[in-house]
Amino acid sequence: MSLLQAVLLALVQGATEFLPVSSSAHLVLLPWLLGWTDQGLAFDVAVNTGTLLAVIAYFRRDLARLLRGLGHCLRQPGRLRKALQPAASLESREVDADPGRLALQLLVATVPAALFGLSAQRWISTAARNPVLIATTSIGFGLLLWLADWRGRRQRGMSGLGWRDALLVGLAQALALIPGTSRSGITITAALVLGFDRNSAARFSFLLAIPISLLAAAKTALDVARDGFPASTSWPATLLALVVSAVAAYAVIGWLLAWVQRQSMAVFAVYRVVLGLLILAFVVLR
Repeated sequence: MSLLQAVLLALVQGATEFLPVSSSAHLVLLPWLLGWTDQGLAFDVAVNTGTLLAVIAYFRRDLARLLRGLGHCLRQPGRLRKALQPAASLESREVDADPGRLALQLLVATVPAALFGLSAQRWISTAARNPVLIATTSIGFGLLLWLADWRGRRQRGMSGLGWRDALLVGLAQALALIPGTSRSGITITAALVLGFDRNSAARFSFLLAIPISLLAAAKTALDVARDGFPASTSWPATLLALVVSAVAAYAVIGWLLAWVQRQSMAVFAVYRVVLGLLILAFVVLR
């Protein structure tokens, strides 16, 4: 792999990981369209590590609060019982003051994707990497994102997040293991359908990326420990890709959170539909 290929792929990963357009689809399609060989395990590990570091760095203060709150809940049964109560039974200020509750909700929302990822790993890594499937999911879930953004009430904030909401968004996240779906896209869509405002939907989606990414990184580390990296791995290109993907992802998180404050999701839905149609056209003409 050349340094130019590494930079382009890292930019694609970093730019699309948190935009609702599917990073996995772009990483599958770019080598397919340009005739490049598969980038390999080491590269995938590097760019995914880069985006994980970016979201951890961006939400470092939030994460510190969540971890402290989770520790308090685990050590104090009374706080744990209160955290597990429905949001409707608590005042908004009580919910906002209990980061342990949100931490537990993030863990609950991670379970469906973790279970689906383990049970369907072989299919996800082989048959699911199909351009026609990617085109179909890009179009279908793009239209769903547009509909959710257009029809959603957008009246709820993070303080109104209940256990049912967390589980439903988590179930939606499990669908993102299908290339072309977009993890951020489907989780933001689910939150919008549930009536959350765009900013709360995006923030919960970004925070939810952390536990599932950590689990994916741990699984990959076990695979590497068992099989090792290929001898052909280009470490200068791989390390450069890690840095580029981290910087790109960090910039995109801040940009998207600013965007959703004043703009709709329509531009991403249009992009997804156009991308899917172009892929189908390319498959037919190729």
